[in-house]
Amino acid sequence: MLMNLLSPDEGNSMKSTPVSPQSHSRRRATRNIGRKRPCFVVTLIAMVVASGCSAESAHSQSISSQVVLLSGTVQGTQRDANGVMAFKGIPYAAAPVGQLRWRPPQPAPGWQGIRDATVFGARCEGAPLLGPAPAGNVQSEDCLTINVWSAAQTTGEKRPVMVWIHGGGFQTGVPTPSSPTTDGSSLAADGVVLVSLNYRLGVFGFLAHPALDSEGTPSGNFGLQDQIAALKWVRSNISRFGGDPDNVTIFGQSAGAMAVGMLMSSPLAHGLFQKAIGESGAFWDSEHGSLQTLAEARARGEALATQLAGGDINGLRALSADTLLAAAPWSIQSDPVSDAFSPSVDGYVVPDSPAEIFAQGRQNNVPLLAGHNGAEGVIFMSGALPHDSAASFEAAASAQFGPGRLAEFLENYPASNDAVTVASAQTLVGDLRVNEQSWEWVQLQRQTGTAPVYAYQFNYSSPYLPAPVHASEVPFVFGTLTPQPAAPTVPPGTQDRALSNQMMNYWVNFARTGNPNGPGLPCWPAYAINGSQVMLFGTTTQAVPESGTSGLRFLRSFRFNGRFPDSWRQTG
Repeated sequence: MLMNLLSPDEGNSMKSTPVSPQSHSRRRATRNIGRKRPCFVVTLIAMVVASGCSAESAHSQSISSQVVLLSGTVQGTQRDANGVMAFKGIPYAAAPVGQLRWRPPQPAPGWQGIRDATVFGARCEGAPLLGPAPAGNVQSEDCLTINVWSAAQTTGEKRPVMVWIHGGGFQTGVPTPSSPTTDGSSLAADGVVLVSLNYRLGVFGFLAHPALDSEGTPSGNFGLQDQIAALKWVRSNISRFGGDPDNVTIFGQSAGAMAVGMLMSSPLAHGLFQKAIGESGAFWDSEHGSLQTLAEARARGEALATQLAGGDINGLRALSADTLLAAAPWSIQSDPVSDAFSPSVDGYVVPDSPAEIFAQGRQNNVPLLAGHNGAEGVIFMSGALPHDSAASFEAAASAQFGPGRLAEFLENYPASNDAVTVASAQTLVGDLRVNEQSWEWVQLQRQTGTAPVYAYQFNYSSPYLPAPVHASEVPFVFGTLTPQPAAPTVPPGTQDRALSNQMMNYWVNFARTGNPNGPGLPCWPAYAINGSQVMLFGTTTQAVPESGTSGLRFLRSFRFNGRFPDSWRQTG
């Protein structure tokens, strides 16, 4: 593989570039080609090779807003000012209702005539959104639809494909595929075919039960099977939108990043994607323990069936969605993995603990780009902090980790006064919830994989974005900057848009070649086992030595000793 042979020069990675509108352009201008930076030279070679492989065939056809798919014809939007068309709400699987509730996704039925694909489909049934619902958005079990944005002119262009998997703790959509935050127009204008998808959530997507197992394959991970079905749809249909089915990047944020990791762990997804991006999420142990075992997932499903239908699975299928939602436990901020219906190690979709799969080198070995934000813990600290004073924080740490390791804990999470303690508590929650798992992911992939790994930290703040909280990088990646909840009256400024353009460049370059580097961009070195560097997205974008891992290593040393006690959980 070309990218394995031509890795960037680690020694030429310290040059930084302030975020400014003059320093980079989304249109990949060639005015900086004369700079002899190895990161860029490698990427340029790969881009030339890739472009040679994507020459249009004799059967290439022009693409209009009306596209003929395997299941029928869809009518999308007309091209916008950047030449992008959108095709929304296309079924990729049959509606999982009635007897198809809690069954693997089935093929979508075909249709006659022309299907309107100018409006989004319903979002999947789930917990309440953690923000305002998009205008006109409804919730339904009939939700297995896909959305495509493309600016390709012909079917033979073979543009790289990026498939977005939304977050939300596997309980809701954050943001939903129909949200303006994840509108794919800007990325499509930059040369990719952008795809987003719905998948079953919560009790509808992850209920396991022995009676369901007897119907065929192991139950419990229907939401992950939906994602695999969507990737199969992409493989069969994306060339009709000008995309390359052999150059697919899956990317997601939070639970979407966890899903990316689990798809990397799943033999059922082998060959369906060639690159992976994980933003602020990983896929195995949480601060509250490991992914559920199949036995644990079945026990949770049996308890719900007994509570609502006397143990009868068909009786449970007959209940309304509202009844199931009201009875099923869910939580986004306190414990998304352990308390709610969520992914499990079922021996089928996820054959083993993903951590073990990666440690043994059994993962789908593709280039990986992953990272986290500088203030991940802030949104998980709603309400009064249980350890918002120095004395209580130190007492809880001593009780949990033992007096013998208290000093080591306080070196990483100091509690010299109450104000410092609040900041340490936020850092601790962010490390527990996101940062440690993301760090371990890139570590394992670098140790056991052969494909390159790129790591980042998003630590940018401005009047527009007061703090780099969980999910705040998403609009920068999609080029969809709108006022943030923390500063609703502050529009994005020139510097904000420049950083967004820069990040879009990196993400699209990675989707194209497996290497984020390109013209006009600071060199992003591949992650190394020793002496690793990460790309820091801040006021200045630059590669910096990896830091802040002491606390992560401390937490990792306790990971397999069972769950943290309830007193350490945050509620809200």
